[in-house]
Amino acid sequence: MVFKVYFQESLFQVPVREKTQSIFVEGESAGDVRKKIADRGYNVEFVQVLTGAHLEYEKQNEDFKVLEIE
Repeated sequence: MVFKVYFQESLFQVPVREKTQSIFVEGESAGDVRKKIADRGYNVEFVQVLTGAHLEYEKQNEDFKVLEIE
């Protein structure tokens, strides 16, 4: 499954909507995705599963790239 991860670049950065970034990660569950990106030092705000029309909508974005992290 594909998940959209909303995060701040630093664990010490207070979540501010204007500074929130996102990446797309392939994983089995939200917990699995959190484990895969744990070493990156992100302050993860939310992990959202993308399915159906929402996934198709995100694929239309030119910046859409799914990270396949082992």
